[in-house]
Amino acid sequence: MARRPTPPRRRGLIGRLFRWAVTLLLVFGLIGPVAVVAIYRFATPPMTWLMVERMVQGHGFDRRWVPLGSISPQLVRSVIGAEDSRFCEHHGFDWGAIQKAAAANERGKTLRGGSTISQQTAKNVFLWPHRDWMRKGLETWFTVLIEGIWGKPRIMEVYLNSIEWGPGVYGAEAAAQANFHVAAARLSAPQAARLAAIIPRPLAWKAARPGPYVQKRGGHIATAAGTVQRDGLADCVLR
Repeated sequence: MARRPTPPRRRGLIGRLFRWAVTLLLVFGLIGPVAVVAIYRFATPPMTWLMVERMVQGHGFDRRWVPLGSISPQLVRSVIGAEDSRFCEHHGFDWGAIQKAAAANERGKTLRGGSTISQQTAKNVFLWPHRDWMRKGLETWFTVLIEGIWGKPRIMEVYLNSIEWGPGVYGAEAAAQANFHVAAARLSAPQAARLAAIIPRPLAWKAARPGPYVQKRGGHIATAAGTVQRDGLADCVLR
């Protein structure tokens, strides 16, 4: 039996729906993110999804935004040494670290290091905390955008002012005050190393009263921070 041709009116409706779908995709998938990232190049990003979620859980909220120049270089070196030693070299993605992390996952092990500081910043500022394939895809897109629009110093500034450093504690200034009662600009090398040490588990580990594991990890990070300084691995940020 021959197929009946689609009526012209219906074809017109399908065409309009398709154009609307493409328009929405361009606005929300391409133009919207570009505009938001461009605004945050200069404006302070507001509360993140994680901050709101933690407040609902009853953790409170303490975040004190400070410019990068008011954060100790010791903390910059420590987080680069702990989280992303190639931060100044890559363009958002450390493919070698990603491959190592994937190989470890295949063996049933967990290996930190696949996610760069740029990726963590994109995830923390723009996306929800729970892992899924959609978030990973958007994380990739936002990482490309912040690398291109913000540059390394702004990425580091936003990162250090946004990450979680304890129950209801966000950013370097609040973390320095809560743990050591000093401004972020006055953090010593050991204090900075301990703050960097608790980034993977900020609700469980304590920088001010570290257990044996955090103390040991902080020592390794202090050594790594020395390497970062010696080899100029933070030169894209600390000018």
